[in-house]
Amino acid sequence: MAARITRLATRLLTVPLRRHWGAEAPENHIIVTELSTDDGGTGHGFSWTPTVGPQAVKALLDYDIAPFVVGMEANPEIVWDQLWKRLHEAGGGGLTTIAMAGVDLALWDLQARQAGTSVTGLIGQRQESVEVYGSGVNLHYTLDELVEQARRWVAAGHKAVKIKVGKPELREDAERVAAVREAIGPERRLMIDANQRWDLAATLKALEALQPFGLEWLEEPLRADDLWAYRRLRKHSPVPIALGENVHTIYRFRDFIEAEAVDIIQPNIVRVGGITPFRRIVELARANSIRVAPHLLPELSGQLALTLAEAVSVEDVEDASFEQLGILAGPSPVRVRNGRLSGTGSHGLGFEFALKPALAGTH
Repeated sequence: MAARITRLATRLLTVPLRRHWGAEAPENHIIVTELSTDDGGTGHGFSWTPTVGPQAVKALLDYDIAPFVVGMEANPEIVWDQLWKRLHEAGGGGLTTIAMAGVDLALWDLQARQAGTSVTGLIGQRQESVEVYGSGVNLHYTLDELVEQARRWVAAGHKAVKIKVGKPELREDAERVAAVREAIGPERRLMIDANQRWDLAATLKALEALQPFGLEWLEEPLRADDLWAYRRLRKHSPVPIALGENVHTIYRFRDFIEAEAVDIIQPNIVRVGGITPFRRIVELARANSIRVAPHLLPELSGQLALTLAEAVSVEDVEDASFEQLGILAGPSPVRVRNGRLSGTGSHGLGFEFALKPALAGTH
C-alpha cells in the first residue's frame, strides 16, 4: 500500500548575501519544508525567493497546501497535478508555484532516500559532470570591480561567464562588456543579462553596439511576459535570445517556443514548481530543439542537469550558493572544480538545512 502524507512543516530562513545584488536585493529567503509519511518516511525540500513574498509563500504552504496534501499518496507527480489545480484560482504561477516547489522537492527527496540513492540516481544519471558558468549580479559594481570578478572566474576555470547590462547610458554598457571580454580572452563564452531593463528599440540599438564582443546570448532584455516583442526581437537579433527565469508554467514556455521567440530557455526549478514540472519543460524544449540553461540554484539545478540527455550549462552566481551562505548543516550535495559540477552521491537531494544560518539569524 502506498505511503500517505501525514504532515508538512515549514520554517523561514533569511540570510544576507556575501556579495549583495544591489540595494534592492541584499538577502535571500529560503522556506525550508519537511514532509512526513505514515510509514515513517521524511522528505526535505525548500522554496526560495530572493526578494518578494517569503511570508506569502510560507503562508500558502502552511494554510492552503499543508491541509490539502495531508492524506494524499506521497507521489510527486500525483500531488503536483492535483495541487496546481487546487491553487490555480490564486494564480497559475509565481507565488503559487514557488510554494508548490517546497512540497515537490520534499517528495522527490523522500522517494530517493527510501530508495537509498540520490535524486540524480533515482531519475538516472546521464552526465558524469556538467559545465558551470560564472555569473554575477554586478550592474552596481564599478568597472574595476567587474573586471576583478571576471578575472576570478578565469582563475576558477570557468569557460563561460555572464554579466549584467542595462546602465543608463549604452556607452557605459559597451565599455563594461569590452573590458570583460578583454579580461576573459577571446576563447571564453560571454553572455549578457539585461534583467528586463530595455524596450524593443533600446534592445536592437544595444545589440548593434555590443555585437562586436562575440556574445553567446542576450538574456531577458524585455519584460518577461511581452511575447509579441520577443517574437519581433528574435527575428532581427544577431545574438541568441535567452529567457525563462520569470516564466512559471509549461504552457507559457510552450507559447514562447511555438512563437519562435526564444533560443535558450532558463527555467528556475523552484519558480516553475519543482522537479516534476522542470522535467516536463525540459522535454518540451528537447522536442523542439531548444537549448536549456537552468537558472540559479546550482546545488539543485546541477543535480538535475546530471540527469539530462543533452549537456547543459549551470549558472553559479559568485559567493551565493547555499553552502557559501552558511545555511547548510551538512556538506553540499554537489562539488564544483575547475568549472565543472559533479554530485557527491548524498541520499535524496542532500540538503540538510541549518537551524540558524552561519551568517545571520532566522526571521
